[in-house]
Amino acid sequence: MSTRLPRAGAALGLLLLALFLAAALLGPALAPFDPLATDVLNRLQPPNAAHWFGTDALGRDLFSRVLVATRLDLGMAAGAVVLSLLAGSALGAWCGFVGGRLDRWVGRLVDVVMAFPLFVVAMALVAAWGNSVANIVYATALINLPFYIRLARAEVGVRRGAGYVSAARLGGAGAPRLLFGVLLPHVLPMLAVQGSINLGWALLNGAGLSFIGLGVRPPTAEWGVLVSEGAPYIITGQWWLAFFPGLALFAAVGCFTLLGDALRDLLDPRGAAEAAQP
Repeated sequence: MSTRLPRAGAALGLLLLALFLAAALLGPALAPFDPLATDVLNRLQPPNAAHWFGTDALGRDLFSRVLVATRLDLGMAAGAVVLSLLAGSALGAWCGFVGGRLDRWVGRLVDVVMAFPLFVVAMALVAAWGNSVANIVYATALINLPFYIRLARAEVGVRRGAGYVSAARLGGAGAPRLLFGVLLPHVLPMLAVQGSINLGWALLNGAGLSFIGLGVRPPTAEWGVLVSEGAPYIITGQWWLAFFPGLALFAAVGCFTLLGDALRDLLDPRGAAEAAQP
């Protein structure tokens, strides 16, 4: 029984990932209606055969808007995670390898940054820089940096005295080769797990900024914008306006969480051994 649950979670995560990637790549071509086209005669229609997710206050097809928004939301999240993973892992690995005063100061700076609510920091950055898609990506990447810096710094600091590192040093390997050719390959699996989990958090961060008006602006189709537009109509009975984009966001975050957990179990020998026990 213990082996079935992780496998089921991984299978569900992969299935959801395939659906979201297909929606991101083919969404504009698959959308049955123009996501920006208004039709006031059919405004606030509940889900029906013609409009699977209903229509919004301007008569726009909600299914088409949720579908098209997938590319933007996944693109922002992926861009932010890639930037923070590359920069954070390189800086953290270098600090863990060199040690000394630089390592201590970077560690203290990361602790100070993580003491603040990171979403509030993202709000301040986007408010200062301007609420464009690029600035949302940069702000999300910046507040994700501490996770990768801490992880890479700790893992490289533990492994820099390992036997295989000493053997490579005796073989004539210099500092760049030791760091990037010997140490980082052993740290990359854990960084990949962190990146998969952070994809879900980056999605929530981008949608949250759009929800409060600091992210993507209407009429652009984006999940946070759609939830924000539909929230006032919940009390009047038009539940579908906020429900379906919120469901898409929930499923995407759950997808990356499941994949992160499955990847962690796959790469952790101790976790795999425990999962194999009856």
